Amino acid sequence: MKFFVDTADTAEIADLAATGLLDGVTTNPSLIAKSGRDFLEVTKEICALVEGPVSAEVVALDHETMMKEAEILRKIADNVAIKVPLTLDGLKTCKKLTDDGTMVNVTLCFSANQALLAAKAGATFISPFVGRHDDNGFDGMSLIEDIRLIYDNYAFDTEILVASIRHPIHVLESARIGADVATMPPSVIRGLFKHVLTDKGIEGFMADWAKTGQSIG
Repeated sequence: MKFFVDTADTAEIADLAATGLLDGVTTNPSLIAKSGRDFLEVTKEICALVEGPVSAEVVALDHETMMKEAEILRKIADNVAIKVPLTLDGLKTCKKLTDDGTMVNVTLCFSANQALLAAKAGATFISPFVGRHDDNGFDGMSLIEDIRLIYDNYAFDTEILVASIRHPIHVLESARIGADVATMPPSVIRGLFKHVLTDKGIEGFMADWAKTGQSIG
């Protein structure tokens, strides 16, 4: 499963990219606003930090203006994936862009039927929001299972990009189900490293090493 980080914080992206774990980045208007930086400038910087797809979202709601914004965004770098909402105009834009060879991430997916529509429109990625789904009394991981089954039934190429991940269990379940990508905040990626027994083991090793009075080098 690919790991994307969901942030516009370039320092976090650079630090995580150095681990070799990052396969891409997702951003959205809220994350860009949080960064306090110019949209095009920060997107260009992010694209230079990772080789994989960087999702940059349009803010227009109509197809014609989405296409105008997408034209600007895809000129930033070759690894830009245009992010569009799961609406009729968003899928029109998806179809137009993917036919032209541009990667498209269809976002704000909350049903398997919506995911089916995005795949038929040629989406590169579909982004079901599991955390928000859970927040509203639904089972986010059940949604991922349904989408995986449907995509496998018809051999769709669209990759399932699990979004709105809140904790490591979401990551584990996504991997068990067979999702293609998990995008998560930096804190969740860092949380995957954590285990009380790992910390305890390191503490014990260091204590024993200190008793030897030795050093390496």
